[in-house]
Amino acid sequence: MKEWFKSGTPWVWLTAGAVSTSVVMVAGLLVLIAVKGLGHFWPAQIAEIEYTQQDGEVVRLIGEVVSQEQVARQRLQDRGYMLPEAPSLVTRNLLKVGNRDFFGFDFLWIVEPLVNNERYPKELMAIERREWGHFYGYLQSVKEQDKVIAEGENAWETLQQRLARVNEFHAQIKDIEKHDIGAINYQLEKLRLRRRGLELEEVTDPQAYAKVEAEEAELQEAYANVQKKLNELYQQIRRDSLTAEIADGRVVEIPLAKVVRAYRPNGMGIGDKSHFYLAKLREFVTEDPREANTEGGIFPAIFGTVMMVLIMSVIVTPFGVVAAVYLREYAKQGLLVRIIRIAVNNLAGVPSIVYGVFGLGFFVYFLGGNVDRWFFPEALPAPTFGTPGLLWASLTLAILTVPVVIVATEEGLSRIPRSIREGSLALGATRAETLWRTVLPMAAPAMMTGLILAVARAAGEVAPLMMVGVVKLAPSLPLDENFPFLHLDRKFMHLGFHIYDVGFQSPNVEAARPLVYATALLLVLIIVALNLTAIMIRNRLREKYRAAEN
Repeated sequence: MKEWFKSGTPWVWLTAGAVSTSVVMVAGLLVLIAVKGLGHFWPAQIAEIEYTQQDGEVVRLIGEVVSQEQVARQRLQDRGYMLPEAPSLVTRNLLKVGNRDFFGFDFLWIVEPLVNNERYPKELMAIERREWGHFYGYLQSVKEQDKVIAEGENAWETLQQRLARVNEFHAQIKDIEKHDIGAINYQLEKLRLRRRGLELEEVTDPQAYAKVEAEEAELQEAYANVQKKLNELYQQIRRDSLTAEIADGRVVEIPLAKVVRAYRPNGMGIGDKSHFYLAKLREFVTEDPREANTEGGIFPAIFGTVMMVLIMSVIVTPFGVVAAVYLREYAKQGLLVRIIRIAVNNLAGVPSIVYGVFGLGFFVYFLGGNVDRWFFPEALPAPTFGTPGLLWASLTLAILTVPVVIVATEEGLSRIPRSIREGSLALGATRAETLWRTVLPMAAPAMMTGLILAVARAAGEVAPLMMVGVVKLAPSLPLDENFPFLHLDRKFMHLGFHIYDVGFQSPNVEAARPLVYATALLLVLIIVALNLTAIMIRNRLREKYRAAEN
């Protein structure tokens, strides 16, 4: 045994075991996130249940079973449940009953021994609404301007046709509000600032003001035309409605303008469910969020995350590389340089919230406030860059991750043999040419390694971003068709903050929980994709300069 320990074999097994455990834990976490998140989009069966309540009254419930748990029988009896003779553990189901606007809640715990009858009629309908969450019930009729045009089983086909029409109008309304009206409002705001700028400069030429007024008049006329078209679309979209019977027997009316889709999962085959599943996945990735981020898609958060990481990478890479090159190639090695290296290494361990406070104070209040006073006085007191935004968030994360790039680049520079530098100088190259044409290309793989680590950390950070630019719901993307197209002063959405918001700030946590898993999985996939791109570039550079290193 003593010889076995001396041989070092136990340490090999110990390290191998630690690596294996880590891999299993990471894989298990990813599988859990994938199963919980991706399973949310599959159309679940809708049950109709006769259920005996605690007071003995039998009620009819309609909904989806979203989770189960085992509860001690005695615990339920202590809470007033009249349970028949049963094992010590009783199954309790969480039923999503929807219809929050009619019942006041959309989730209900039911105890299995008190379920008298459970069935899955094909006629049961689920409706995904733009407000108030899901609706469950039996379709009764379809109306056009309060006149019944289809009822019974024939109403289903008519409902799908009218829904397609309504959704087309809704897409047109959304496009007009987001692009046409948004562009006009943006130009009007620019004209207002131009007029204010003329007043601040004390311009007395009436032609300058007349030009602004003429452009404003054109925009107001265009706005009136767009508004007229918008009102016509709103009239069209409000024309149709449906009536449906809910679990307590009431027949309620729902305007089709508030319906996203209606489906009957109990009557769908595997092919229909697969088609539905892919449509929901596409909507999740490409659409805007609804219902306080608990429904719809997360495209603005994906866009904001990727955009912020790209801008951060563009800033942090040259800054970190220049600092590393100076410390390794030009600085006189001594006590001061050693202190700087220690400081850089220690910066990597500073809590990220500290960077957020620094970014808010320095970038937003000091730098942004001065930028506003120098370049945007006409917009004051409303800030332009003196408020959290995409630029300040990217700069804050660049400061946060620059130690990683500096350390990795310095490591790469130290691995380049001295003979290569001396050979280049012996052939007549200057020190700058040697650095630019020989040393830096050979150190490029190390730079990319630093960038990979920086991207991985920046994409997952949330705490500093809450102070310097991330919001729950951004009204518009930082990139649009209005000059200068990329608006660095705008606030943006971020996947990490979206997970925090949906998981911990949502008024309906049970409904939002699957979206937390799905968003977390998407964030992991985006980080993996960004890292794989950097790894591919690094490997190409490594192969290119491997011969030179040898």
